[in-house]
Amino acid sequence: MKMVIPGWVSLHPVVERALKNGRPLVALESAVFSHGLPPSPARDLARDLTEAVWAVGATPACIAVRSGRAEVGIGASDLEFLFAPGVMKLAARDLAVAVAQRRSGGTTVAGTLAVAHACGIRVMSTGGIGGVHLGAGAAGDVSADLPALAEHPLVVVCAGPKAVCDPRRTMEMLDTLGVTVVGYGTSMLPGFLAQSAGVPVPHRVDDPSGLAAIAEAKRRIGDRAALLVAQPPPSGAALDARELDRAVSLALERAAEAGVEGTDLTPYLLATLAEVTGGRSVAANVAVLVANARLAAEIAVAIASGRPSSA
Repeated sequence: MKMVIPGWVSLHPVVERALKNGRPLVALESAVFSHGLPPSPARDLARDLTEAVWAVGATPACIAVRSGRAEVGIGASDLEFLFAPGVMKLAARDLAVAVAQRRSGGTTVAGTLAVAHACGIRVMSTGGIGGVHLGAGAAGDVSADLPALAEHPLVVVCAGPKAVCDPRRTMEMLDTLGVTVVGYGTSMLPGFLAQSAGVPVPHRVDDPSGLAAIAEAKRRIGDRAALLVAQPPPSGAALDARELDRAVSLALERAAEAGVEGTDLTPYLLATLAEVTGGRSVAANVAVLVANARLAAEIAVAIASGRPSSA
């Protein structure tokens, strides 16, 4: 089936050829560059992510919005516009504003899912997903990532919910939304920068081909929600869960005192975590992102190698 690319989306020629020829593709978010890391480590990370995807045999497709157009296939050497003052942090709900006002921004998990799905890309990689925030009331402070996962049937590789989220309530919300959650090589939900968040996952798979088989089965039966693959951080880079909890508590206290909230909260908390852990949280975050990109590429390759000739 021929994919019609929306007029507000621009494909890099390499990405366009991969889509046309049924080659494996991995969508990468860009908010981690615009709002997650300082420019210098962000540039290095962009290069490491693309190299990790290429090394497995898939095509990296970093997604961002520049001057009102969603660009799919932003190169590691072409990220400078994401470091400019006033660049937006774009969830799916913000894309229309950026397009209408010709703004630029880095896409979150939700924003990346929306663009990737519109282009027919089936696999995406990120670090931690947003979830139900710690300290949220009965109604919950819920990230836009969760409903986006329920609306876009991609395979999304992550390391569990971000450290500022309540892992148990996030899992409950994913269950309510009908998102299939699978632990990769684990029966416990990873804690983003820690090996475990102390919450079991409903399913476990130990090889990329098994994940590809589930993705194909979801497609065949018409399941419109994502397959969320939760991979623990590399053991050598992971933080101790108790240390991470203490650092997060301190970061939340500082954010409350400073009156930081909304879309500014996550970047503030990540910066505070880096300060409290002496930079080890940044190193762990980078290791998570690279490992997840590699696994996503392996899944994309497995899907492409077994895909029927017609969608």
